[in-house]
Amino acid sequence: MKWIKWMISAGLLIAFGLWTLAVCTMDVQPIGPRGTAVGLAEMNQWAHELTGVHLSFYVLTDWMGLIPVAVGAGFGVLGLCQWIGRKSIRKVDADILLLGGFYLALLAAYLLFEKWVVNYRPVLLDGHLEASYPSSTTLLTLFVMGTAVMQCNARIGHTMLKRCLTLGIAALTAFIVLGRLYSGVHWLSDIIGGMLLSAAMVSLYGAFLPDRNGDKG
Repeated sequence: MKWIKWMISAGLLIAFGLWTLAVCTMDVQPIGPRGTAVGLAEMNQWAHELTGVHLSFYVLTDWMGLIPVAVGAGFGVLGLCQWIGRKSIRKVDADILLLGGFYLALLAAYLLFEKWVVNYRPVLLDGHLEASYPSSTTLLTLFVMGTAVMQCNARIGHTMLKRCLTLGIAALTAFIVLGRLYSGVHWLSDIIGGMLLSAAMVSLYGAFLPDRNGDKG
C-alpha cells in the first residue's frame, strides 16, 4: 500500500537526520588527522583500528564506483533516446524522468555535504583533508544500483534473468560498500550515513512509482 511506502521513506529520512545530528553532537573528540573533531569518536576509532588502512581497496572501490556512474548514464541515454524518438520529453517514460530527478537530488546532496563538512576522512589523501560524511561512494552505489534493480524488474520479463541480475547487483554493491569500509578512508559513521540516506532515496523513488496492481491506497 502507498501509505506504507511513504511512511518507510519518511522514517528512513528521519533516521538519517537523527544519525547526522548524533555524528555532529555526540562523543565529539579530536581523533582525526590534524586534530580534526569526529563525532561518535569511540565507535569510529574502534572500527578504524579494526580495519586499518588499505589504500589498494580505496583505489579499487574508486574504480568500481564508475560502474554505478555508467549504469546511471545508461538510463540517461535511454531517456534521451525516448525523447528524440518520441519527439517530446512528455512522452519519455515517467519512471525514467523521475529517476533523472532523483539523480539531480543525489548530486545536490553530494554538493551540500562537500560544503557542510560533518567529518573529514580518517587519513590524509595526497596530504589534504577531505570531507567524508556521508560516504559518497556508498550513497551513489546503493542508490543507483538499488533503483537499477527496480528498473530491471519493470523492464525485463524473463524471471531467471531478473534474478541473476538482482543477485549480481547485490553482490557488486556489497563488495563496494564493504570494500570502502575496509579501505580505512571512511569512518564507520560515514558508511552508515550513506546507507541511511541512499535507502531513504531508493524508498522514496519507489513510493513515487505507481503500484502495478493499481492500488493507490
